[in-house]
Amino acid sequence: MKKMKIGVMTGGGDCPGLNAIIQAIVKKANDYKFEVVGFLDGYTGLVEGNAKTLTVDDVNDIYQDGGTIIGTSGANPFKLKDGQKKMLDTLEKFKIDVMIIVGGDGTLSSAKKLSGLGVNVICIPKTIDNDLSSTDYCIGFQSAVETAAEEISRLQTTAKSHDRVMIAELMGRSSGWLTLMSGLAGGAHIILVPEKEVDIDKVCKIIKKRRKLGKTYTVIAASEGINLKNCDIPLVASDERDESGNIRMVTRRVAEVLEKEIEKKTGISTRSVVLGHVQRGGSPVAFDINFGIRLGLSAVEMAKKKKFGYAVVIKGVKISSVKIEDVVEKTKVLDKKLLKLADFFSMM
Repeated sequence: MKKMKIGVMTGGGDCPGLNAIIQAIVKKANDYKFEVVGFLDGYTGLVEGNAKTLTVDDVNDIYQDGGTIIGTSGANPFKLKDGQKKMLDTLEKFKIDVMIIVGGDGTLSSAKKLSGLGVNVICIPKTIDNDLSSTDYCIGFQSAVETAAEEISRLQTTAKSHDRVMIAELMGRSSGWLTLMSGLAGGAHIILVPEKEVDIDKVCKIIKKRRKLGKTYTVIAASEGINLKNCDIPLVASDERDESGNIRMVTRRVAEVLEKEIEKKTGISTRSVVLGHVQRGGSPVAFDINFGIRLGLSAVEMAKKKKFGYAVVIKGVKISSVKIEDVVEKTKVLDKKLLKLADFFSMM
């Protein structure tokens, strides 16, 4: 009987929990006497044929490490010269029976195309934005919330000391999951998300009201993709796109605009900070370690059963699977009940 050969790659931005997935895949595959080949630096490795065999010794005790030992990139293989042909040639050269692809919207959209070409594909959704549909959580999200919440909480002390407004800008183009959950846990007084238009005058009114009540400082958590109303300084849209084809946000940061507008309209000292890539760095929290292990084990089980064209997801506490297209068909945004949480604290 031919031994199954599994290819694995991580694409898009790095996040905590990826190494837990890789360790679980390799160890479970070893139990079944399957071979695992790691393609380096996302789709770049698959196009260029840059890969290495992963053994149990290679992955021992990496589950607590952040990042990914096989590297990652946001490369879109279908936009690279002869990318499609080169990927198929690479899969043939390494005799890969199934690819386990871990990534966000861009990575999984390319995986869907690869599946359509007849390649056996299993996907694992990954993004700290938590905006992929058909799964309650994505690997890395909980760790990012923990990190961002701690940073927002730290802004409280300097805001209090200087009677100042402090603004933290978080990742989130069109979904406010990370900003809402981090803002709530970090004690932000105002939470601004893309799902709801932001009236800068109402924000300033809340800040002034807090000041009249003796609360001389305010901490704001804002998603990078918010839409601003009554703003004298327009956000300058960019026509640039990243490697995955996503429109780059703006040439003027949301945090910068909010800082200038709030200080101008209220006369209160205002400062901002862009949390940036720190949100997805560092070691995974316990949830993402456990989650990553479960995702990796399930992916190998699916490979063994030849259940291809599916993504491993979580519903409640149960790991299950859905068609790849169900994960990338639409962006998962905050519903009305969750949006009320943001408004609740802003009104206090």
